[in-house]
Amino acid sequence: MEFDVLMSQCREAGTTAEIPAGWAQGRATFGGLVAAMLYEQMAAQVDADSTLRSITFSFVAPVAAGPVSMKGEILRAGRSVSQVEARMEQDGAVVLAAFASFGSGRDSSIHVPADTAPHFVAPDELQSLPYIEGLVPEFTQKFDYRISAGDMPFSGSASNRFGGWVRFRGEEATNQKVDIGHLLALIDAWPPAILPMLKQPAPASSLTWTLEFMEPLPAATCGGWWQYLADVEQAADGYGVAQARLWSPDGKPVAFSRQTVTVFG
Repeated sequence: MEFDVLMSQCREAGTTAEIPAGWAQGRATFGGLVAAMLYEQMAAQVDADSTLRSITFSFVAPVAAGPVSMKGEILRAGRSVSQVEARMEQDGAVVLAAFASFGSGRDSSIHVPADTAPHFVAPDELQSLPYIEGLVPEFTQKFDYRISAGDMPFSGSASNRFGGWVRFRGEEATNQKVDIGHLLALIDAWPPAILPMLKQPAPASSLTWTLEFMEPLPAATCGGWWQYLADVEQAADGYGVAQARLWSPDGKPVAFSRQTVTVFG
């Protein structure tokens, strides 16, 4: 599994990795892949029992296929929470930066459950999102999508809601248990929720991306169907803000996502 091999290369402090071809997203590498790589570098800085609670990425510049260097640093390690920052560099310039909070669990009298999974038509009853060379990003061949909320990208939709089912496909669709790196890829695999509102193809890319994860993570696999639902909260002046959620194959809430997206159309 190419994805897992690449993640394993990023788990040593201050490391260099090679981004393979096949993960392109326009002129850049798929953001979910490079985000997962930098997360692995950050996770290598903290104790194994300290899990990711929140992470924010800033996509500074497009990342091309080829070598990148990564370095993480603990800013503070408290009794239960550690704050970590990291950077990815390519050709001597910063291309991706991140800040994360890792924390171990503790007793609390507060328990507010997250929203339950939406009611989607079963994936077997929906058509797979097609790959159209030259129009659809190359990396999407690594995933299987079934739209169940909203409309196709570039359809001039009046709806600000977009989502459905997603899973890894091909050699990436294994029975391996999903971890944070896989989840970052699954969440970001979906096109920006603003794209269905456009009437014709136009480029769009993430500027910043913040996620919160709910522990414990479900014991689900990369080949299982995950539910994703995003809402565009505001868009103007070539920027859009969208919030999204991800649920496991058994309907448990897994992550909250919030992105600022640039759109050139």
